Amino acid sequence: MPEKIVIVGSGPAGWTSAIYAARASLEPVVFEGAVTEDNRLQGTMPLGQLALTTEVENYPGFPAGDLSEFLRSALPSEHQWLVDLHQKEGCSGPELMHLMRQQAVNFGTKIVTDDIVEVDFDSHPFKLRSLGGEEVEALSVIIATGARANYLGLESEEKYKNLGVSACAVCDGALPRFRGKPLIVAGGGDSAVEEADYLSKFASTVYLVHRRDELRASKIMAQRAFDNPKIEILWNTTIEEVLGNDTDGVTGVRLKSTVDGTEREQEAAGAFMAIGHTPNTTFLEGKLDMTAKKYLQWTVPFRTNTSVEGVFAAGDVADDYYRQAVTAAGSGCMAALDAERWLGTKGF
Repeated sequence: MPEKIVIVGSGPAGWTSAIYAARASLEPVVFEGAVTEDNRLQGTMPLGQLALTTEVENYPGFPAGDLSEFLRSALPSEHQWLVDLHQKEGCSGPELMHLMRQQAVNFGTKIVTDDIVEVDFDSHPFKLRSLGGEEVEALSVIIATGARANYLGLESEEKYKNLGVSACAVCDGALPRFRGKPLIVAGGGDSAVEEADYLSKFASTVYLVHRRDELRASKIMAQRAFDNPKIEILWNTTIEEVLGNDTDGVTGVRLKSTVDGTEREQEAAGAFMAIGHTPNTTFLEGKLDMTAKKYLQWTVPFRTNTSVEGVFAAGDVADDYYRQAVTAAGSGCMAALDAERWLGTKGF
């Protein structure tokens, strides 16, 4: 017998979809992702990008404070280790994601720790196959597989992730470790300029590192960078290494000229990578309509419908603009409501 709703993905969009679907008695099944080395290396482990983040200051409802007792009472015994790691300064990314996951479980969500690697949307019920070989049929599907940030691929970059290396200025830029200090932004497109402009509110100087002699950003965005006295553009330059130590985290970067190959070090408290994101949609190519950047397309204004009736998309997998936990969660709610109403109109 087919499942009423299958949710693929386990970030804020996926868990919010599950919470709403479960409360509507749709008995959702969430494929949260597989725990594999490939997923670890590309940042697509269960619980999504937020599980790779330390402090979360901008998710509503979690102001700074000691959440130890709340975590102890809200999480099951197998996740009590989070209480021991709690920093008593608000909610961390892993804590928030485990809380969302538990909330979905509390309402009866079934969880499968595996990846969906193949789908058949040509007939109904839909068919999905997991990495482990499990096959499942579904009356409706919500895709919430998110997107992963692109990084330079440096070993030192990996070492200092969450210790000064970030791919989200809006998420992390206001943290105390970055305030009043020089910061690095890598990139030359609109996103890089937006990140640099945002960080200039907190940093002493923002060094925008670009490998070419002209920004790829739109003219209006490029002019914003030129007009900001706190942004200094380092032309024809690449980041060769992120510098730091175990105590302070990132302390600077080693830069290399693309013109003459000379190298120098630049002091900085953080390095923000603004070289784009890659949506996790490879397994959906040819199955659903996508944008030129491979993000899923919403086909109905202000709704989460995709190009296949009964299949919905939520979170960063369909959003290359906002990319925030709260907007992902909001669209997860929308997708669950859209799926519930669609199922109702079909008499399921």
